[in-house]
Amino acid sequence: MFLTGWRRESLVGAQRRRKLRSATAIGVTGSLVAGLLAAQTVPGPAAAAGVLTLSVDVSAARHVISPDVYGMNGGDPALVAELGMPVARWGGNASSRYNFKNHTYNTGSDWYFENIVAGPDNTVESFVKTNRDRGTKQVVTVPLIGWVAKDSPQSHPFACGFPATRFPAQDAFDPWDPNCGNGRLNDANLTGAVPTDTSIQVDASFAGEMVSHLVRQFGPASRGGVSIYQLDNEPVLWSSTHRDVHPEPVTYDELGSKGTATAAAIKAADPSAAVLGPSGWGYCEWVASGLDGCAPGADAAAHGGLNLSQWYLKNMKDFSDVHGGKRFLDYFDQHYYPQISGGKDPEANALRLRSTRSLWDPTYVDESWIGPGGVNAPPLQLIRTMKAWVAQYYPGTKVAITEYNWGALDDINGALAQADVLGIFGREGLDLATIWGEPKPTDPGAYAFRMYRNYDGAGSRFGEVSVSAVSSDQGRLAVYAAQRSSDKALTVMVINKTGNDLTSRLAVAGFNGQRTAQRFTYGAADLTSIRRGADLPVISGSVRATYPANSITLLVLPKRRH
Repeated sequence: MFLTGWRRESLVGAQRRRKLRSATAIGVTGSLVAGLLAAQTVPGPAAAAGVLTLSVDVSAARHVISPDVYGMNGGDPALVAELGMPVARWGGNASSRYNFKNHTYNTGSDWYFENIVAGPDNTVESFVKTNRDRGTKQVVTVPLIGWVAKDSPQSHPFACGFPATRFPAQDAFDPWDPNCGNGRLNDANLTGAVPTDTSIQVDASFAGEMVSHLVRQFGPASRGGVSIYQLDNEPVLWSSTHRDVHPEPVTYDELGSKGTATAAAIKAADPSAAVLGPSGWGYCEWVASGLDGCAPGADAAAHGGLNLSQWYLKNMKDFSDVHGGKRFLDYFDQHYYPQISGGKDPEANALRLRSTRSLWDPTYVDESWIGPGGVNAPPLQLIRTMKAWVAQYYPGTKVAITEYNWGALDDINGALAQADVLGIFGREGLDLATIWGEPKPTDPGAYAFRMYRNYDGAGSRFGEVSVSAVSSDQGRLAVYAAQRSSDKALTVMVINKTGNDLTSRLAVAGFNGQRTAQRFTYGAADLTSIRRGADLPVISGSVRATYPANSITLLVLPKRRH
């Protein structure tokens, strides 16, 4: 995760202990995008004068939007069903030591390093079955760390990484299990934990066994089984999150050798399945190993001066070349949490709406500690940088973000940011995304998803083919457009990020549409529903509309029937 201080656990609230995600809870070309940058990032004379203009060209910048960008890690079952959730992920810190043979995992630093036996609804098999029955693609994490949880009691006292019997003095102990401590004394990490207190040592063959087990139960990916396997979770944080079994910092060589061996074991067990990795926690892991810290150092120098992401991709490509060109990494994945406090004060709200630019904008300098001093920053332009590295070091690899959250999903501000992010994912050609800390069905953030996946309550969706959409001021009135495959309708998402009603003319080119545009709006005026407004006239290829303050509006322009 890209954050300091604001941990992702704060997004999902205080927990008794960290659990695996419940089964019941569940390529755009650079030249095309580059042509839009000036209009998207630099306000022209009209914008400077306060006149906002929007334009869509259905014949330009066309590319397919992956449905997998609308995924979640879990989510309320009713919301997941309503949205027709395309992809769900079995992941998180607890998955690093999940043992499919005894359904036991270790909570790591999230909750006193305790071994927990997963309940029937929390096993990997239950997750796969539930999502398969829904028609939802699954991403399942396999351990890479080298240890998995051993047999453990199903009730207190649990086996744990820093027991009081071995470490009597610690800063905190589980109030429900006083033998299990947090592994810290005087705010410093304790050393000397014995891995076999909680875990058994495994190698890449364990991942192969896990995949074979799931193939026997559900078939291979090519016949409806697990589609994607993730190579562990946030490995550079192992020396913190799972320091009772892996106190040493992760190096290039460890991540590379374990990654290729485990990917090979997965592909041997199910050649039709995809492999996703390395699923780094945030900016530091994006560019550096655990040994180097938060900038390339001696470890990078020993590996050609490449940062960790670049070398990871190259290492996977080299491994592929040695094995006759067989692909072992299908998705290059990172996690992204913007550096926002999580608050909803005016300053945090404004930053939240600006910070979505860090995903793509080459003129945006991240407004956090990453900022101008970070390696490869400015600009961050996360998605574009990931795609550029893929093109250079392992062409053909897809790009994913399997954890992200802009926060404030219970507020209209968070909904605006979420709608903006989903629009960016589609326009930028991201291949897969799953939000962590999913909105509740009644949260404004859920309506951001509905605007793309079920805006009319009857299952109607935003288009599947992204087309050129330009705003004279994307920071005030963001716009995204796509054409729908089923009826060829043009769908235009307009997000008013300001506290004022904004009126703008939308010019549409390359589209033979009907004379009216349907209008659907979600905004601060009514946080409980998406409103169907009066149809708008389409005159000489343009639509003039007023977009309410703090709102998301979808315009649907049906294609003219001959």
